[in-house]
Amino acid sequence: MTAPIDRIDQVYGKDVFSRRIMRQRLPKEIYKSLVRTIDNGEALDAQVADVVAATMKDWAIENGATHFTHWFQPLTGLTAEKHDSLVSPDGSGGVIFNFSGEELVQGEPDASSFPSGGLRATFEARGYTAWDPTSPAFLVRGDNNVTLCIPTAFVSWTGEALDTKIPLLRSMEALSKQALRILKLFGTDAGVSRVITTVGPEQEYFLVDRELFFERPDLVTCERTLFGARPPKGQQLEDHYFGTIPSRVLKFMSDAELELYRLGVPVKTRHNEVAPGQYEIAPLFEVSHIASDHQMLMMETLKRVAQRHGLAALLHEKPFAGVNGSGKHNNWSMASDTGVNLLDPQDETHTNLQFVVFLVAVIRAVDLHADLLRACIASAANDHRLGANEAPPAIISIFLGDMLSDILEQVEKGLPKRTLKGGVIDLGARSLPQLPRHSGDRNRTSPFAFTGNKFEFRAVGSSQSIAWPNTVLNTIVAESLDFVAGELEKAVGDKVTAARLEAAALGLLKKLLKEHKKVIFDGDNYTPEWHAEAKKRGLPMLQDSVASFQALSARKNYDLFKKYGVLTKAELDSRTHIAIEKYIKQVTIEAETMVSMARTMILPAALAHQSLIAEAVAGTEAAGIDDVDSRTSLTGFVGLVSRLRKATVALDKTVAAHADSPMKHAQQIKARVIPAMGELRAVADELQLHVADEFWPMPTYRDLLFLK
Repeated sequence: MTAPIDRIDQVYGKDVFSRRIMRQRLPKEIYKSLVRTIDNGEALDAQVADVVAATMKDWAIENGATHFTHWFQPLTGLTAEKHDSLVSPDGSGGVIFNFSGEELVQGEPDASSFPSGGLRATFEARGYTAWDPTSPAFLVRGDNNVTLCIPTAFVSWTGEALDTKIPLLRSMEALSKQALRILKLFGTDAGVSRVITTVGPEQEYFLVDRELFFERPDLVTCERTLFGARPPKGQQLEDHYFGTIPSRVLKFMSDAELELYRLGVPVKTRHNEVAPGQYEIAPLFEVSHIASDHQMLMMETLKRVAQRHGLAALLHEKPFAGVNGSGKHNNWSMASDTGVNLLDPQDETHTNLQFVVFLVAVIRAVDLHADLLRACIASAANDHRLGANEAPPAIISIFLGDMLSDILEQVEKGLPKRTLKGGVIDLGARSLPQLPRHSGDRNRTSPFAFTGNKFEFRAVGSSQSIAWPNTVLNTIVAESLDFVAGELEKAVGDKVTAARLEAAALGLLKKLLKEHKKVIFDGDNYTPEWHAEAKKRGLPMLQDSVASFQALSARKNYDLFKKYGVLTKAELDSRTHIAIEKYIKQVTIEAETMVSMARTMILPAALAHQSLIAEAVAGTEAAGIDDVDSRTSLTGFVGLVSRLRKATVALDKTVAAHADSPMKHAQQIKARVIPAMGELRAVADELQLHVADEFWPMPTYRDLLFLK
């Protein structure tokens, strides 16, 4: 049997049409031309496309592929694919394998049934997929099939973006352009042709037994439990976090990782998360759009591989009430294409003025555009998670830590003179090493925390594509870098000297910190005192998604995306409309599922238990015994059943009501439907605590969270 380490070495990147494979198989000049397209954005030559297509086809066929697809990410938040055969009749009773440069570069899926937010009418169906040569093609292996998947962008016949990839790539270009201006001022642009943004998204998820999963209509339909009383044991003992991984789960993890390795996804970390039944997987950092592609592959792989192990992977932000929710911590940074991390403070941070400029530019961006950051992670699912159990609150703030906060305080007073050092930790035993202490602690309650050489955007939801949050993040930082570069260029003039640049930078930094340090908070974001303080500081208090959606329509946000060529007004409006419609549909589906489950599962179980109690009371009284306690118990239980009926009818009527616009409908759902859902759940969960196990019609939290 091959050792696991040997298997990993043998399969890593095996199913990726990587640069290594292209370098081996493509003619030298064709390869160089393609690399210039990938690295420098040069136009793709048609002849190059034909050669690449033929080479890609041969490689795919050698690996068992029979079909190809343009793999893209429409505004559903998922991926999409239409498979076409590589096989064609040869006219002589046999077949040949064909794949042209034209088929590689452009596809034409029907665009009418994807969400467009008003960009396209249903009868206007034409849309195009365009090959993204910067994202490697890959093979997806099924039980008896192999498909060549070609990452593409998805655009309307009118030229408007219908996907998440195009705006992300545009935002990366916008940030690169502005960041290069800063590097030029500091004289650190030698050899740098562009600045990239990098992302390392941590993925949290739950695993439940697959048979139990199918016994819960709410999990099957909504991927979260709409009913469920808390079990006596949840996460209060804090014994699951980083605990021993159950053997069945570890087998699943190993298989999932092996598939991801084949696809070139550089997964690094696996562990138990806070809640029982919750786990995490995290990759190494990659360029933002590659990380986004790989994140979608990771989610699909987790779900697919879980089935093989008799498990179901739940990516919903809050599958279970009362325990930790799931997020997707978006670790974001900027780097030059020469490999320099622009958010690395280095050892003597007080001497690294360029870093401080980039840092303060990010602070300014987050303060000015906190509404956009909140809106880009808004969803009905994330509303259940934000604000408790390891999730940051909905108020956007920045955590910097002791060292950086001290540096910025020094900047406000003049030229910084020192960098706080963490020192070492002496463990008190000679056999143990002395540990280097970081110069600042971490803050797990902050939605946007600096963590060494990156910012961790912790508010992103676990089921969400990271493309949209990173598009927003790149764009707002591009705007801030543009402002900072413009101010510095005016201050130093045509002749840049170190002294003039330092004076100009320090003057600008003081001004920016005075205006924007209100968004910095290094304390406990969960406390009521912080919420009161945030309101006093004037930070946006967008506590739910419906309020957040409205921020997208602010004039400043239209202007922002237009100025940097990321989204047109129509494209932004479409995404706002789709987000609102998704919110309405998601909550409506949940409400209707609750009504169905209450009527067909919970009420019959409650009535069966009620009959059991009634028979016991009747039998006791027939024996001549006056059992007051049993009668009282029966009366109380009948009252609960009556409440269940009333709450079911109330929710049914409430969810059936409609408003005359999507936003008003969303507001109506927030104000009326969600409270009605809460009332129905409360009485149903109370009933669960009284109904005999033999009657309760679905697996309980105890079953779902602990049976592995």
